[in-house]
Amino acid sequence: MKKLFVTISIIAFLNACRDTPKENAASSTMASPVPSATKNIFTIGNKNNVRAVFTTEGARLMSLFVPDKNGGLTNVVIGFDSAAAYARSTEPYFGATIGRYGNRINKGKFTLEGKSYQITVNNGQNMLHGGKNGFQYKLWNAVIPDEHTIEFTYTSKDGEEGFPGNLEVKVVYSLTDSNELKIEYTASTDKPTVVNLTNHAFFNLNGEGSGTILDHILQINADKYTPVDTSLIPSGKLENVKNTPFDFIKPETIGKRIKQDNIQLKAGKGYDHNFVLNGSGMKKAATIIGDKSGIKMEIFTEEPGLQFYSGNFMQSKNKMRKGNDDFRTAVALETQHFPDSPNQPSFPTTVLKPGEKYHTVSIYKFSVVK
Repeated sequence: MKKLFVTISIIAFLNACRDTPKENAASSTMASPVPSATKNIFTIGNKNNVRAVFTTEGARLMSLFVPDKNGGLTNVVIGFDSAAAYARSTEPYFGATIGRYGNRINKGKFTLEGKSYQITVNNGQNMLHGGKNGFQYKLWNAVIPDEHTIEFTYTSKDGEEGFPGNLEVKVVYSLTDSNELKIEYTASTDKPTVVNLTNHAFFNLNGEGSGTILDHILQINADKYTPVDTSLIPSGKLENVKNTPFDFIKPETIGKRIKQDNIQLKAGKGYDHNFVLNGSGMKKAATIIGDKSGIKMEIFTEEPGLQFYSGNFMQSKNKMRKGNDDFRTAVALETQHFPDSPNQPSFPTTVLKPGEKYHTVSIYKFSVVK
């Protein structure tokens, strides 16, 4: 990407984004990494004044302003005022690109082509979201080819967190005029490795500081899910959602069955489970509606799974832009391959070999229900 592509009419665009962080005006035209992530904040937008704010600290989505039923703009992604605050928080995943492997690997161990690997363990006895120093802590390179798009790149070195191979990663976020946030992931490696990339935005479609997500209405296009043990590692089985609290084939409020005496809900302290999406290729994974704002978010993905996390471990430990990260005040819906796939031969593979290209696209589309 040549730097001349960054010479866009960004000044006029930024004037339309007055309530984005002050650091933005100083950093949005940069086509290479800057020394301090606290100043490295970028904004993209579309003709409808929908806008998304990012930082190179974790190739992270900081804010996403979309229209609500009253015609105003609501920030549906909870987060912090500055890029530096993410690194200091007790929850490093807010809005971040997750890798090299999203979700959990049992005891951080797997075998690939006859060789055993030990990844750093950071979630009890298991590895979660890439280990102790995953992609959410990395300072990514950023390029803005136009006012609708931002491209992040990062090289994960051979042996980083215990993963084999030098992994070249690119994540492209773009905003369409149909109010879609498109996320495109690509990666290549020089040794056989495992890869499972996702984004960990925490959504509240009623807006930041608006209370819990229990009355959000959710529909998931999945007939099955992957049950887990008490450490949230899948058993390897696929179970039907019918007649269980995991049945979101028809729209239901998140809170309707979350307190049921169910062994799986107890395992995750609520919903923290992978859903096996119906269909193949690009498909609708889920629809969620904010009960107060009328904002509808539809998720489309090429991934086989969707992790539904109902904010079970949010403990009011972090001061956000509006309020704290209180219990169940946000939901994550992460497009993904299944947890612990390197140890589950029946699951879709996450192995990437030299000469192959990892490529997957997910789309978050916004509209309004009145």
